[in-house]
Amino acid sequence: MFDIFYSGTKPNLFAHEQRADSIEHARELSRTRYFWWTNYLTDYTEHDFLWEPVPWENDQTHVWPSQHQTHGGTMLVPTTGGQAVNYNHTVLSRHTGVPVVGIDHGTGIAFACKYSTRYISDYLGTLRRILHKVTEEYVWVASSVCDYTEFDWTWHPSEWQQDMLHVFASDDQKFGDTFYVHVPTFLKKTESLKILEWFDTLHFVKNITVPRLPVPTVQYTEDTVVDAVWRHEFTDPVVQFYRYAPCATTPTINLWQPTTKTVVPVIADNSTVIVPRETKNSIQDQIYDYPYIDKTCRKWIEPELQDIVFISYDEPDADTNWAVLHKRFPRALRVHGVSGMELALEAAADVAKTPWYYAVFAKTQVHESFDFSFVPDYMQQPKHYIFNACNTVNGLEYGHMGIIMYNSNGIRSVNRAGEFGLDYTMSFPNESIPLLSCLGSFDSTAYHTWRTAFREAGKLAYFESVKPTVDGAYRLDTWCTKATGNYAEWCLKGARDGVEFVESSQYELGTIKQAFRWEWLREYFVTRYGNLE
Repeated sequence: MFDIFYSGTKPNLFAHEQRADSIEHARELSRTRYFWWTNYLTDYTEHDFLWEPVPWENDQTHVWPSQHQTHGGTMLVPTTGGQAVNYNHTVLSRHTGVPVVGIDHGTGIAFACKYSTRYISDYLGTLRRILHKVTEEYVWVASSVCDYTEFDWTWHPSEWQQDMLHVFASDDQKFGDTFYVHVPTFLKKTESLKILEWFDTLHFVKNITVPRLPVPTVQYTEDTVVDAVWRHEFTDPVVQFYRYAPCATTPTINLWQPTTKTVVPVIADNSTVIVPRETKNSIQDQIYDYPYIDKTCRKWIEPELQDIVFISYDEPDADTNWAVLHKRFPRALRVHGVSGMELALEAAADVAKTPWYYAVFAKTQVHESFDFSFVPDYMQQPKHYIFNACNTVNGLEYGHMGIIMYNSNGIRSVNRAGEFGLDYTMSFPNESIPLLSCLGSFDSTAYHTWRTAFREAGKLAYFESVKPTVDGAYRLDTWCTKATGNYAEWCLKGARDGVEFVESSQYELGTIKQAFRWEWLREYFVTRYGNLE
């Protein structure tokens, strides 16, 4: 029988087997024409160690494949020569794998492992910490976030890839959570490495993936996911938060380092979002306080559209504008005849069935390009969204008369508190969206033209006294000096009267807020100009 050599763990095949550092070392030690190179992972039960090559193959190195590689780690090597390699042999299957190191992400390890460690902030630091304690040359590193029920632990790399770091994808995530490691090489190459991605011999194994365990789901009912994240006690590395319905197939987040652990919304309104554990420590009042966010998966689910509510009181064109809106958007609802802006907006919130609603005001016509598809952002605290309107009388284009997507709970909270400023909408967190939503045609009568100009110019005058801005000054000047149409003079009168009223009230907010009431405005107009209409 020929000499038998091995490296690493002893196979315990024969009494005369010897340890060698390499094939060349084995050649130096060999005292027979050939020697066997073996390993403890292969099943040699049916293998014939008395086998010899035919004479014309005497000078070849004979290699037996495994079920995974053409080179299975078993060879018959001529003690001299052997440069030519013969792979034409039957498979010798691997029947076991190298030891397993388990990484616990906080969920507990459900697979058998020889070593285990707690996951810290990244895989590089975690691997270095545990592999310093390993005595074996090769190990698997497996993670508690994965399901290894069907995984084949007997896999091994080819002979020319022994020193690489082999990475197995987790679902669709290339940077997976399962590694086959040559321990000495890994520790040496990572002595001064900053991130694992810089390891110079990474091998992403093709056609073998390990499924991640299902991401836990948490449903919330608020108008923001922020509160739900604050409340949740994280044990898993990532959690799916959803308001309406969970996403059955979630994107797989890369856990290799802090910067790759991204928040991943999977719906346009961000109401369903995958949140890494680290996010909780970063957010203050919005998820965007966390610096790593990936919105590329938001096309997966269609968001819920918000209701449309048409709000009217006594506007002459109200019925016409409502008919046009309802024909184009049959889902639109209507609130009519409620006096006082705050009460009308709350009435609209009561008829709406969605957390936000689009308020369309009776003196406007919805622009042909506006389709009510904009959705709120659940990764922020609740707010109102203000869209631009084009003023057909003086040409200004900004939020005045524009469609506004109101947060219903925000309206109710402001009304309950009774604490709102001169601009009701601005008394709650809000955001201006630079989309043209409608045309504001308020000049149907002398009174209605005057009323709109009076309220808006008075409001602008008040805000300019508090905090002057270039935009505010320009808009106020335009209201007071520019107007076209049949009732142009009443627009200018209304604007100037509004400024005069605010100034004469000495900017006292309680007095100025009388202009919120339609009855007060009508009486003010009649007192000044008579009952013209």
